[in-house]
Order: sequence, then C-alpha cells, then structure tokens
Amino acid sequence: MREPTAVDAVAEKYVSTFATLDPLSATAMGLAGHDHEMTDLSPAGHDARADLTRSTLAELDALEPADEVDRITLAAMRERLGLDLELHAAGEHLRDLNNIASPVQGLRDVFDIMPTGDVQAWENIAARLTALPRTVDGYIESLRAGAARGLVPAVRQVKEGVTQAVELAADGSFFTEFVTGEAAAAALDESSSCSLVRAELERGAAGAREAYGRLAEFLRDELAPQAPTDDAAGRDRYQLFSRAFLGATVDLEETYAWGVEELARVVAEQEAVAAQIAGPGATVEQAVAALDADPARTLHGKDELRRWMQETSDAAIAALDGTHFDIPEPLHTLECLIAPTQSGGIYYTGPSDDFSRPGRMWWSVPADVTTFNTWREKTTVYHEGVPGHHLQVGAAVYNRADLNTWRRLACWISGHGEGWALYAERLMADLGFMDDPGDRLGMLDGQRMRAARVVFDIGVHLGLPAPEQWGGGRWDADKALAFLLANVNMPESFVRFEWMRYLGWPGQAPSYKVGQRLWEQTRDAAKAAAGDGFDLRAFHAKALNLGSLPLDVLNLAF
Repeated sequence: MREPTAVDAVAEKYVSTFATLDPLSATAMGLAGHDHEMTDLSPAGHDARADLTRSTLAELDALEPADEVDRITLAAMRERLGLDLELHAAGEHLRDLNNIASPVQGLRDVFDIMPTGDVQAWENIAARLTALPRTVDGYIESLRAGAARGLVPAVRQVKEGVTQAVELAADGSFFTEFVTGEAAAAALDESSSCSLVRAELERGAAGAREAYGRLAEFLRDELAPQAPTDDAAGRDRYQLFSRAFLGATVDLEETYAWGVEELARVVAEQEAVAAQIAGPGATVEQAVAALDADPARTLHGKDELRRWMQETSDAAIAALDGTHFDIPEPLHTLECLIAPTQSGGIYYTGPSDDFSRPGRMWWSVPADVTTFNTWREKTTVYHEGVPGHHLQVGAAVYNRADLNTWRRLACWISGHGEGWALYAERLMADLGFMDDPGDRLGMLDGQRMRAARVVFDIGVHLGLPAPEQWGGGRWDADKALAFLLANVNMPESFVRFEWMRYLGWPGQAPSYKVGQRLWEQTRDAAKAAAGDGFDLRAFHAKALNLGSLPLDVLNLAF
C-alpha cells in the first residue's frame, strides 16, 4: 500500500471539513456521521464552503508532488477547486434551480440513499427532516440574493420548480409516504422509544411539507415575475459550465459541428441495422415498430422490469470478470431498483465508503409507462452497471491502496463519468454483447440521442444558426423540442422531461457524448504511443484505478 503524503493529508482534511459544511454531499459519498444533519444553503453557507476551497488551494500551492499519484491529485484538485471558485464568483449558487439537479430535488432525493435498517437510521432521518425547513429557508435566501443581483433562472425552470415543490408540499407527498412506509414499519417496533421516533418522523414530514409550500409560494409569487423568458445561458456562462462538466476546454463551434456530423453518422448506422431487422430499404421507424411488436422483447410492469435489469446486470458482471476486466468482489453486488419518483430518469448511485450501501441502478418510471422493450434498454444496463458507472465508480471507491478520499469519493466529473459510460456501451458492442440487431439498434438509439444533445445544447445556449431542416434561423426552445422528438425514440413525456433538463442545466447533456469522444481520443493516443505493445485491458484497469478526473488531467496519466 502506498504511504500517504502531504498532498493526501490536505485532501483528507478538505473532505472531512467539506463533509461538515455539506452533510448532503457526505451522505452521497457514503461518509458516516453526517446523516442527521442538513447543508446550509444560505449565502453564508455557500461562502463558508468557498472559504474552505480558497484555503485548501493555498495549502496545495505550497506543496510539491511526492510521486505520480500526487502529481495527478494536485492537477485535479487545482482544476476542480479553482473552477468551484469561478462558479462561486459568478454567483451561480444564487440561481441554482432546474428540473432535475438543484436543491428542489436534492433536499428530497437524499432520503433515497439514507440507511433505513434500524432505529438509529430513522432517528437520523427524523433529525434531517427536522432540519430541512431551515435549509429551505436558506435556499430561498440565496435565490433572493441572486435576484437582487439580477441572477435569476429562466422562468421555465422556475415554473417547473413550483410544480415540483407543490407536489412535495401535498398531504400525501413523498415525505408522508416515506415516514409511514414499509421500511419504517420494519425497523420501528411498538416500544415507547420507537413511538417517540415515529412521532418525530411525522412532525419532521409535516415540517418538510410546509417548507416546500413556502418554497412554492416564493418561486411563484416572488421569483417567477423577475425571471427571464430566454432559456439560453449565453457564451460566457456556457463556456464555464462546459469546463465544469468536462474538466476540459473544448472549441464549442468545432464541437457543435462535430455533433452535427456524428448525429448523421449514427443515423446512417441505424439505417443499416434497420435493414437487417425489417428488410432491405426499411426505415428506422419500421425496424422500431417490428421490435416493439416482438413479445420476446417486451416486459410488462415494474416488477418484470426490475427482475430483467438485475438478471442482465448480473450476467454482464459474470461474463466480464476475469476476461476483459478484473472486478473486485464488492463490486459483484449491484442492486437494480425502481425509483420512488416518476420523472423518467435512469441513474446510478455509488456505494458507500465501506460498501455497506452497495452501488444501485435506479429506474424512475413515468406513471403512463407500463411496458418496456429490452432491445432499447440492454445498453442502458451496461451504461449504468458494468462496465459503466458501477465498475467505474466502484473501482475508485475500492482503490484505497493508492487514492485518498477526495480522489475516491469526492471528485466526480460528468464528462469523465458519463463519457466512460457511453464508451462502455460502445465497448460492449465491440466485444460482441450487442450482436443481436435489435440490441445494437438500441445502443445506436442511445448514441443518437446523445449526439442530438450536443447539437441541441450548444445550439440553443449559444444561439447558433439552426439547420434549415430544423427551422432555420437561430436555435430556440421550440425548434429544439421538434428536433428532439425526431431524434429521441422515447415516449413524449420522457422527451419533454429531457428537453426541460437540457434547457435548465447548460453543458451537462453534451458531456456524455463529448466525454466519450475525449475518452476515445485518450485511448487512441495511448495506443499510438504503445504501438504493438498496447493492451486494452491494462489501459482500462489503469484508467479506472485513477478515479474520476478532469478529462484534461486524465491525459496526463498516459
């Protein structure tokens, strides 16, 4: 095992202090001791975390790397923490609101990953629920401070925030069901001490609902009238977000042009596969119809979906371990679950530091979706599971021998993570796991959506010219919706959710496909350097053992 260095000590201190200042992130990282606390989302809370970032950078600047691991750690921390300060200086924390990844969702979603197996766990939940109203009030204070500086999220996102907050404020909302559900009943017996915990949970749930009611009122009556109607982030903000999500600086116009070309290339590949499925000259739509009509490729209901996810994931782990990857034993467990929400998202949550909470693949099924097609979703299981996120995230958590806690748990870059997951989908196709034409069309379907995101996101947020095929003039939200509906083979409710997501979360959606591109460039450069001695399995092992890195920093390791 590698001897910890002075750089590691600074990184460890940073994570420990940050966990105290941001208990929600501590829970997400699986760090024990903070599940009963809530993060301060007021301007003062944000400033305290920025002060920590500033002082940590000063400490790092005084250090020299002791070895290669330190060299990468210093480059990654300087890039990440420096970018955090740029975002803070720009006031982005004062307009943090969208339909998927803002405090509106985060203050509720954290309860999905909290332990629920014993009385202590429910005492922590009760304490966190009790603290939630103060956190909501701090969040409102930050949004109000942002508005005073003219920093207000687009009105479309504010209105969606109102809708979500109203739902969470309702009597029968998540909070009510959570504290009276099966998990609570299983952990809390009829003793007087458990009765007290139940009472605290019910009071906490009521307080949480009231807090979301206040948030809905603030968003509707105070923030919405000040919100701009333009969804576009603009070049300066977008360039900052692009760097944040990629950990790399890219030429946005060149990337947009590549996205247009990549979309056309994937469509052509889809058309070739469609001919294999439905006969010469068949369109993609005809192939999709044939696959959707195949009962052997259809799942009915959430239970059947969950079982299929689990079986497919388990089979991938068994097939890949010892052949194309060496998968540590704790990573052989991946739980496939139906999420308690109904947004349509599919996502992964990593294991806790000690693996007592395993990695989990979640499927948030919309209320109007009752059947599922395996040909569409096999590639998703590989994306979220193995060799995608579960292998990637789990390998970093497992690598205690080399990596400090910041490298293992705290550093996450979307372009690195989502780019790897898309790279993993293509890899599975290259390894023969997607040879069935239907499964391959499903993989290409996902690649097409991700390429369309590049065109959509950069086009809309930079106000670039739209191709005549999509209306000409400048890209806007309406043209972009028609574009998505034509290129994303999903139920309209899902497409509309994604459309709203891209409008409100600039730079995140392209990080998947652009991240894949940068991963492939890193691999190809390593292959060119190694010549005949290149070992793909060894490349993957080294890359995954580095943990999540800014993609510009990843290149430094090869």
